[in-house]
Amino acid sequence: MNPTSLDRVGVLYHPHKPVSVPLAQEIQKWLAERDRDVWLASSWDEATVGEAIPSTDLVITLGGDGSLLRAARMAACCKTLLFGVNLGRLGFLSECTPEEWHGPLARLLAHDYWVEERMLLDADTQREGKSIGEHHALNDVVISRGTLARAIRLNTWVDGGYLTSYFADGLIISTATGSTAYALAVGGPILPPELKSILLIAIAPHLSMDRAVVLAQGAEVRAQIRTDHQAILTVDGQHEFDLQDGDEVLVRASPHVSRFARVQPRTYFYRTLLARLVPMESSPGEEVRGTA
Repeated sequence: MNPTSLDRVGVLYHPHKPVSVPLAQEIQKWLAERDRDVWLASSWDEATVGEAIPSTDLVITLGGDGSLLRAARMAACCKTLLFGVNLGRLGFLSECTPEEWHGPLARLLAHDYWVEERMLLDADTQREGKSIGEHHALNDVVISRGTLARAIRLNTWVDGGYLTSYFADGLIISTATGSTAYALAVGGPILPPELKSILLIAIAPHLSMDRAVVLAQGAEVRAQIRTDHQAILTVDGQHEFDLQDGDEVLVRASPHVSRFARVQPRTYFYRTLLARLVPMESSPGEEVRGTA
């Protein structure tokens, strides 16, 4: 695979968005006419996609941020570039809309783009000292209570040193990418996407630390679950795993990164952020027009 050639391209459609399949076929035809080897698959078909990605230069997702999260995890061990066409609600990770894909894709094929690398997390769940599951995450790893509305205790260490015991509905362990996801919803800070730090923030803490903690690059977090009822581990809000009393979750920065092909200016993140969070925000000197 040659990441700069973009000779082999995968197009992932969303199985529950009717517009996604014909759009995928249109993009496939357009790329084939430009002598690219193109394959199509559902973004939810992880077996097929996971097998094809290692030999693929570029993966185009047609969906929301969730589709890109899936693709990022499947491409975690590869240098495959990711490019998102937003069919979802937010589109923090996507690069363009369905109406404007021709121009950006033409720029990619002409090598007129830059590569944004984003940190991934590796999470290892351990029970009685043995690993029972390893996972990649682009957004976050969340340890939380189950169906009962009862807080759990999470004894937490950073780099082997005791930090605190959270008594809360849960704990979000997030990348900078995830700072605009669940972490933002519970009042966490917004971090620049290129930052390699890890963010810790409790969910509804009760008489325990209620401030977000930003850890340095390379930090390792260990959280031990203490509960007499159900607890769960969630990866990127898409995969859920049951936890028991005494289980431990170790989280650290992955040696791999997600690589996004960008044609927007390098300051795109802040423009996108304001467009999503403050729809009426105007640039300096622009008149803000209201409705009568």
